[in-house]
Parts: sequence; structure tokens; C-alpha cells
Amino acid sequence: MTRIVTGSGRVTVLPLLHTWPDRYGVLAYTTSGAFGDTAIVGYVPIVGIPDMPLMDIASRHQPARLYGSAGGTGFAEACWLMCVGWSGRLIRKPGTLELADVAWSLEVDGTTNLFKTMYGHEQLHVGRITLADPELMAQARTVVSRLTG
Repeated sequence: MTRIVTGSGRVTVLPLLHTWPDRYGVLAYTTSGAFGDTAIVGYVPIVGIPDMPLMDIASRHQPARLYGSAGGTGFAEACWLMCVGWSGRLIRKPGTLELADVAWSLEVDGTTNLFKTMYGHEQLHVGRITLADPELMAQARTVVSRLTG
């Protein structure tokens, strides 16, 4: 049975070049819990673009070289994904959408509990994200087409 996490708040939607030189997807970053202690990083499903296995994508970027391996299974990958979302919010890429107050739901592919706070978070949920507003969801799907033509 699929686990669903829901919430509402600020959502940053950004393009992600995940496989060089030309495989893009759309990533959404938000938070939940008390003071945003849980990071939510989801891929936006787009017809014609395969689902993005976020932890695998993170692993290909060799995050243990930056974050080390002492944090246990998935720690470095979780930190890399949180960094992509968090930094994408602070320094926006072309085409990034910043949505102030949006209801969302995440079909959870995986959860990583961190052994220490990273980017203000204690935990990460990854998976497929859906924005409750169909117009905003359609707008989020266009983020990648702005880059790829």
C-alpha cells in the first residue's frame, strides 16, 4: 500500500538536469512538521518523461564525497537532495516557480531519518508529488519545457 504524506505551504518547483547532457525532470521542494523539520523532495510526474528515482539520481552524484558515509544508509543521498531543493529555493534557476501557499500530496518512495540536522531538517521524504490545484500542477509541468523547447 502506498504511503501518502500531505501538507500545504511554500513549494519551490525547479528543473533538474539529472542525466548529462539532456535528461531533465521537474523537482519540487517543500517542508512539513514542526518548524519544517521534515524535508519533502518530490518529482513532478510528466507524460513522456520517466519517473525520477531520486535516491538513485543522488547516488550517481557521489554525495558521500561531500557528506561522508558516517551517517548510515541514504544519509549522503538525502543531504544531496535536500541541498538541491534548499539551494534551488535560495538561488533560483531560470524557470523556477516559487509558490507561496499550496496544498500538496506526496506518494512516498522512501524516508531517510538523519543522524543530525542538515539544512534545517531531521528527516527526508522522497517520491512523486502532486499539487492540489490543477492549474498550478499544469504550470509546474511546464518548467522543464521552458528549458528543452
